[in-house]
Amino acid sequence: MISRRSVILFAAIAGGAALATPAFAAETMSYTPDAFAAAQKAGKPILVAIHASWCPTCKAQKPILSELMAAPKFKNLVYFVVDFDNQKDAVKFFGARMQSTLIAFKGGTETGRSVGETGASSIAALLNKTL
Repeated sequence: MISRRSVILFAAIAGGAALATPAFAAETMSYTPDAFAAAQKAGKPILVAIHASWCPTCKAQKPILSELMAAPKFKNLVYFVVDFDNQKDAVKFFGARMQSTLIAFKGGTETGRSVGETGASSIAALLNKTL
């Protein structure tokens, strides 16, 4: 059975692949506590998006994120999508109060967060905090 999260993740990957040169695409991963901990332990730049399929702000963020993550400087970025409706433990773990929350990490350290942001320059500034 295909979950909403799988459909969202597939759409994010497909959308990113259409806009990005494969050599420069950020790595998109399904959020699991273990995968997140491994990325942090490896010291990777990380972006966590708290997403809901019904959220218009999340839909507005998606193409901006896809375009930004296609940039060569973000090729090592690990992008986790957390389903706001179906991953309540993860939403609580990240302290997100609403969908459309973007959280940047540099390894194990949170470096920034935004809620409801749809401006490309603001989102780019947040992603830059992962480097």
